[in-house]
Amino acid sequence: MINLTENAAAHISNYLKNRGKGEGIRVGVKTSGCSGLAYVLEFVDEVDTHDQMFVQHGVNVFVDPKSLVYLDGMEMDYVKNGLNEGFEFNNPNKKGECGCGESFTV
Repeated sequence: MINLTENAAAHISNYLKNRGKGEGIRVGVKTSGCSGLAYVLEFVDEVDTHDQMFVQHGVNVFVDPKSLVYLDGMEMDYVKNGLNEGFEFNNPNKKGECGCGESFTV
């Protein structure tokens, strides 16, 4: 399961509303960076029947089966810290990350 905080769900809902379309957001991983994996976020306009779907605070979150192995139990938050803002991933499966924080390993 992927958990969204209320802040993350509100941010995603606003983006979907401004886009005028979309079934939700897909969260996944891809091979990248010096540690191995990086998070991928994309809007879902057409549901893939293979995806697992979770509903959090009224937002549909889709995860493909291969990514779910690495993301199960993760919490996504949306934070503003001074001039910086963005999603933060609290992933209990993560064992380490690269120095720049762009990729992680499990």
